Amino acid sequence: MARSPDSADEPKKKKKSKVDPFPRAVDTMFRLVASNHGQFSSMADGKANLLIQVNSIITTGSVSLLFARFGANPQLIIPGFLLVGVSVASIVLAVLATRPNVTQGTFTREDVALKRTNLLFFGNFHGASVEEYEWAVREMMKDPDYLYGSMTRDIYYTGLVLERKYRYLRWAYNVFMYGLVVAVIAFAIAVVAR
Repeated sequence: MARSPDSADEPKKKKKSKVDPFPRAVDTMFRLVASNHGQFSSMADGKANLLIQVNSIITTGSVSLLFARFGANPQLIIPGFLLVGVSVASIVLAVLATRPNVTQGTFTREDVALKRTNLLFFGNFHGASVEEYEWAVREMMKDPDYLYGSMTRDIYYTGLVLERKYRYLRWAYNVFMYGLVVAVIAFAIAVVAR
């Protein structure tokens, strides 16, 4: 069997394989998690908005209809105030769930050099000039560890914000649900005791 002249006793050339330390799957994972966090945040805001609207209607209706009749029906005073108290507490908790935190929005060149700032979160750069921000982002993009670290921190801190939103939202719904049951029972007792 004849060998081709190219393959005869010639050392095989090894291709240098450049291994991407951050494959496309990692980029997809970051994109997916960021999208999910955005959807969860929108859902929480929508639920809080619904709770605020419903309780505002209950509070307005209670104040305008029920409180006017306290003179003729004094037994409704305690259930009426209980219903309004529950509604106001639910509104406050729902507002706390959606209330944004305000940050100073600036960074220094030292923060960028030491990788101490997350340039992907608007709260960390809204007070900086566009030139400073562009410079900082270019510096971050030169360093994959800084870039991916920033993305990781952004997801982490977004998760903390979501945890806070959902915790307050859960409290708001629990106050509304259990408080409404207690208020209805109080109204029933007041009407029967009359």
